[in-house]
Formats: sequence, C-alpha cells, structure tokens
Amino acid sequence: MSKPSPTARERIVAGAADMISRRGLNATSIRETARHARAPLGSTYHYFPEGKQQLATEAVRHTGQWVARSLRKELEAGPVAGLRAFLALWRTIVVDSDFRAGCPVLAVSIEEPPVDETPTALAAAADVFTEWEGLLAASLREHGAEPGRAAQLATLVVAAVEGTVAMCRAKRSIQPLDHTAEQLQALIRTALKD
Repeated sequence: MSKPSPTARERIVAGAADMISRRGLNATSIRETARHARAPLGSTYHYFPEGKQQLATEAVRHTGQWVARSLRKELEAGPVAGLRAFLALWRTIVVDSDFRAGCPVLAVSIEEPPVDETPTALAAAADVFTEWEGLLAASLREHGAEPGRAAQLATLVVAAVEGTVAMCRAKRSIQPLDHTAEQLQALIRTALKD
C-alpha cells in the first residue's frame, strides 16, 4: 500500500523547514517557500494567514515531530541505539545537502527575536528541544541511569548534536559528528553502569 501524497499544506510546511534549515528564518520568505514547495502563493497565505511566524512555527513543530517519531522508535532498543539513530538522521541531512542544511529548530533558536517579544516559532523550538530531551532522559532512566544524571545527559546529547551539526556545516566535514558520537556513546554507557 502506497503512502498518500502530502497535501499542499504539508508540502509548504516541509518546504519551509528545509529552507529554514539552509538559510535561517530571516532569509526565508513566504514567496520563496511557496515556490520551493511548488505551491501557489495564495494557498500559502490561505493556510498561514498569520504569515511567516505561523509558517515557521509549523515548520519547527513538523521537524520536532518527525525527529521525535524516529527517536521513540529507536529508543525502544535503548539509549545508545536512540543516540545512534539521532546522529544518523542529522548525518544524512548534512551529507545529502552537501553541508548546506542543518536543523531548522536550531536555526530559529539562534535568530534574534524582536525586542520584548517571544515569537511563536522560538517558543515552539523550546518545546521541541524539551521533548527530545524528555525522550532521551526517559530512555536513560528506563535503562538504569539515575534520574538527575539522565536529565543532564539528555540535555548534553541534544546540545552536543545540535552544535555538532553546525560545526559539520562550517567545516564541511562529518568528522565533528564522528567525534561527538564516540564521546556521547561513552558517556551513556558510563551512566548506565553507575
């Protein structure tokens, strides 16, 4: 049975996530996103009447859910397997894009928000990072890590992987990801033995 084709709205959201992962939020326009998603500009405004911030928020949530689904599945085999899957996912994105794409959640997080305002996309990014940390921490606890250490290690994993993806793009090399993978796996194994 074949997977149904994505709707125009889904194509626009996925296209926005891809563009933000490559260019950042400020350099991504609604018009270019519609063109990238091969959707009429009018339908973009129809689905996202609040504009770019609404579209960016949906793109961040889309990425968050996509990664969380993969993590949940892989964490069933344990935290090391989950870590490997998390790293493999980002490796594929970085390599397949020839080091041009990273994480749209991170991209939204590092752009300067307007003064005295927390944009919805930034709040969504915080929620996504929290969800990823929660999934990793729960798996670590289930496999024997002390709860406080599990939470801290989950934060370290998400932060290290996000930073490593940025380093890979800057260096146009996958080596930072390989180094990070080795060290994070060692830390997880140590946490599970203690």
